[in-house]
Amino acid sequence: MATVVDVTQVLLNAQHQDTATRTEAEAHLKQFQESNFPSFIASLSAELSNNSKTADSRRLAGLILKNMLDAKEEARKQEMHHRWVALDPILKQHVRDALLSTLHCESNDVRHTAAMVVAKAAAIELPRKEWPTLIQALLANMNVTPGVTGTRQATLETLGYICEEMGNLNDEVLTPEEVNQVLTAVVSGMGATEPNESRLAATTALYNAIEFATYNFDNDNERNYIMSVTCQGTTSPDIRIRVASFECLHAIVGLYYSKMPAYMTELYNITVKAIKEDQEEVSLQALEFWSTLCDTELDLLDQDSAEAPCHHFMKAASPHLIPILLELLTKQEEGCEHDETNWGVAMAAGTCLGLASRVIEDMIVPMVMPFIQANISKNTTPEDWRLREAATFAFGLILDGPNPSAFKDTVTSALGYLLQAMKDPHPAVKDTVAWTIGRIFEFLHSPEYELKLITNETLPPIIGSLIEALKEDSHIVYRVCNAISALAVGLDSYPGGTSPMSPYFKDSIGALLQCAQRHATADHSKVQIAAFEAINDLVRSTSRDTMDTVAQLIQIAAFEAINDLIRSNSRDTKDPVAHLIQVVLPEIVKTFEMPQAASPEALEKQSEVQGQLCGVLQVVIQKLSSEDDTKAAVLPFADQIMETLLRIFQCRSSNVHEEAMLAVGSFATALGQGFNKYLEHFFPYLRTGLTNFQEWQVCLSTVGVLGDVCRAVEESILPYCDEVLSLLLQNLRREDVNRKIKPPILDVFAFGDIALVVGEKYAKYLEPVMAVLKRAIQVSISQASKQDDDSLDYNAELRTGIIDAYSGIMQGIGPALCEQFLKPDVPALIDFVASIGSEHNPDPSVAKAAINMMGDTCSLMQGMGVLLRMHPNTTWFQLLTYCKETPDVQDECQWAVQQIEACMAMAA
Repeated sequence: MATVVDVTQVLLNAQHQDTATRTEAEAHLKQFQESNFPSFIASLSAELSNNSKTADSRRLAGLILKNMLDAKEEARKQEMHHRWVALDPILKQHVRDALLSTLHCESNDVRHTAAMVVAKAAAIELPRKEWPTLIQALLANMNVTPGVTGTRQATLETLGYICEEMGNLNDEVLTPEEVNQVLTAVVSGMGATEPNESRLAATTALYNAIEFATYNFDNDNERNYIMSVTCQGTTSPDIRIRVASFECLHAIVGLYYSKMPAYMTELYNITVKAIKEDQEEVSLQALEFWSTLCDTELDLLDQDSAEAPCHHFMKAASPHLIPILLELLTKQEEGCEHDETNWGVAMAAGTCLGLASRVIEDMIVPMVMPFIQANISKNTTPEDWRLREAATFAFGLILDGPNPSAFKDTVTSALGYLLQAMKDPHPAVKDTVAWTIGRIFEFLHSPEYELKLITNETLPPIIGSLIEALKEDSHIVYRVCNAISALAVGLDSYPGGTSPMSPYFKDSIGALLQCAQRHATADHSKVQIAAFEAINDLVRSTSRDTMDTVAQLIQIAAFEAINDLIRSNSRDTKDPVAHLIQVVLPEIVKTFEMPQAASPEALEKQSEVQGQLCGVLQVVIQKLSSEDDTKAAVLPFADQIMETLLRIFQCRSSNVHEEAMLAVGSFATALGQGFNKYLEHFFPYLRTGLTNFQEWQVCLSTVGVLGDVCRAVEESILPYCDEVLSLLLQNLRREDVNRKIKPPILDVFAFGDIALVVGEKYAKYLEPVMAVLKRAIQVSISQASKQDDDSLDYNAELRTGIIDAYSGIMQGIGPALCEQFLKPDVPALIDFVASIGSEHNPDPSVAKAAINMMGDTCSLMQGMGVLLRMHPNTTWFQLLTYCKETPDVQDECQWAVQQIEACMAMAA
């Protein structure tokens, strides 16, 4: 076995106050680990289990040992697991014995550390069936008579940690018998006669184990006992046990909601008592019980399944619970409006009230409006700000859930009052007012609603108040930016060439840009990002009559690169140019000039800002590209835009790369063939994005941009096709590529687009591409039997990718090559369409695309009617019938249906 080295002194030195001593010890430990890992592990486990050693050295030995078995990064974790598995079996057994013996030691800290190490080792070994005696050994500790308190406590902690680790694994590692034994041991430790430390450890263990208790909750007696001891824990004199017991209860109601009817009266009583009378830490967990219950009922109402009905517990409790929640809204912590991490009873009650509003919908309005009306303008004493803030908060919370018509008699006057309340002397009230205005726009503002909240008469005071509020403190400005975003989104579908927002568009953009400049620091980057997001939403929603202002925004991002030209321009252009200097581009320059020594947090915030700037650029270009006569606004600044984007690609942030890729896609669309001049310089970054499948969002956006570039440059993509197709095929074949990337590669963004633009020259790629498509068809047909939501969503994406790829290829290569390369695959293609037709309720968009693809096949290949008639699987015909008879689909499939029926008639 590996040599055990005495590491006591070096472990103590690693905790020394003297920096030099500590650094030397840490380096020694690292060198020991790297030079002789088995001996390192043996020495640490020996130190941990040696009762003659100091608690400090034993505890650190355990922590280092734990860190040798686990890591946050998945790749690092797998590396550690493989290194542990490769150790000599005799050494591993010695370590196991040492860990279990340490659970009996006198030091609570050392026992606690050993419990964590056992769980980390179990996470590696139990799935491999390499520590089969572990659970029984732990259960034996619980059955020793007389019981040893420290050992029982450590064992319960260990069982809890093991259950937590098992919950992170996809496979069922513990047998039903082991789960039952663990739960029996855990629940036995929760009794009121147990010492508090053991009882706390048992209650925490139950929380970690509760997801494995399905069998126990199906058994009336076992369920009753678990519920009884858990409810008893909520009245323990020890606050830690009360908190842990309520944590168990909200986990139970989330997992075993269907079993709760018999217990809800008692659960209501004990939670309300805790909310009203207990310390805040306990009250928060009692409130979380009702929030979890609301989440569960929302899911059940959304599913609307007879097999899993909603019992409407929240609806029954609301008349009694809502007044309590409203009272708690007035228990704010003063001075915390700046702190988004603040979580007290007022915020917890607000969260619960908002969820309740979504569950019981219209029913909540008459319960809450009297509180709002009585308190929203209260201003008798200095402390009345609490009532004003709570009433405003309550109004904002209940906007999500009820039908907008429930507010038709109140919202217009309420909005007018809130705009005035933006001048409230208390910052917490102003913060909540701004948030609530945003909620009004989010939930009650749309041209489609009967209630017309935004009109030519109501908009001027709204815009005036919001622009004025952009001068407030940063936490309020953040809410105001979000409110402007929501206002803009509601105007996105406004009919006609103008909208009520048109007269205020330019001033709003200018105010937001100034706001972004004022908050261009790491401390306020969130506000700056919100300002840019508001600009994005305003640009997206702009009407035709504000396009000139949108065009000006292009100049913002292009300005640095045309400085020399600007300096040489005539006097009459200097004023607008001077204005443009003050806006977006200086912010981009700042992100490039970040010092090397900047903290990771500062770099991350600057990356967010840079990503938002790319987002602004992308949205502006996209909007201008939507109409032919406005695309020209991009052309004078094309070089500067592309140079800026290429410079951004040199940064290391994957988030920025994703945003910059999207901007390039819009830019290529706007330029069309004009993008050819940039293709050589851009291609290295396109290659990098396509190979960066580890950061799958970047790879996914790159695949999308590839489609945009192909459509823009057309046959100019040919010199790059060999490498592009090779990279795409590699991504499709690799098992370690996120599957979300694969359908877009197949569809119009990749193979289909390339085939469409290069035409018959695509023939050289058909053999490998068709092999991949046939494999994708097989995967899709096999996926059809899986009915979980993830599988259904993925198969819909996969089917769309396959269909679009085939359609693009057929239309691109023409009839002759279709006959030569695609016709042999027609039977598999019919099987694929038949798998879609066999579903009782096919996805309309997938069904439509599949039939249109079959129409393309019939129009491009000879003898299709015979193949369709002779094919043994006739469920494809059900899909044809579905598309002919479904109103939302039939118009877009008319041509394809005619082609198919004509082929069938010719083969009759």
